[in-house]
Amino acid sequence: MFKSRHFDRSVILLCVRWYLAYNLSLRNLEERMTERGIAVDHAPIHCWTLRYALELLERFDQRKRAITGRWHIDETYVRVRGQWRYLDRAIDSNGDTVEFWFSERRNLTAAKRFFTHALKRRGRPKRIVIDGRQTNRQAILSCDAADRLQDRLGQELKPIRIRQSAYLNNRIEQDHRAIKRRVRPMLGFQSVASARVIPGGIELVHIMRKGQAMYACKQQPSLAEQFDHLTA
Repeated sequence: MFKSRHFDRSVILLCVRWYLAYNLSLRNLEERMTERGIAVDHAPIHCWTLRYALELLERFDQRKRAITGRWHIDETYVRVRGQWRYLDRAIDSNGDTVEFWFSERRNLTAAKRFFTHALKRRGRPKRIVIDGRQTNRQAILSCDAADRLQDRLGQELKPIRIRQSAYLNNRIEQDHRAIKRRVRPMLGFQSVASARVIPGGIELVHIMRKGQAMYACKQQPSLAEQFDHLTA
């Protein structure tokens, strides 16, 4: 994973973890590394984040505990080159992260892509809570119907129940705050590519803090220990 890298694995993981987890800029990290006697420019730190964030997320996904069959779906916003873009997110009834999806547009096509992606990776929920936005409802009905038609096991799948309630969806609105808290100091992303990758890394840290991994030990490992587990 770190073959042919000029810096040691521990340095790379430390920089990536600190950048994703804490309100530090790339130049803040450069200064902190210098204080520790490590001369590293801010540009490689950004490259390391883009290179490893999603790979670490995929490795964590193999260790992720099961989710419940009741989901809450909503979207939040990220700024890319001065324009607002969208991050569709889903959590379950326990508050665990189900899935997320970056989109440049907020329309029916984007909502269908997110929900199709979530169904493919996480299976069928029994119930989904959404706010009053009709686009999400239409996307769920369309994808649910297509999924039941394509069922190859011959089962009579029940339709997914949809509950529209802004009040009941406060759970995911509160969960957005952890992502916004880290994205806001970044003052937006400079490219769509970085906007697709870095929020995924921020989600990874958020998932780790919620304790969604399955580990043999009883005590929840620290962020540093969990990053080490992923690259062991």
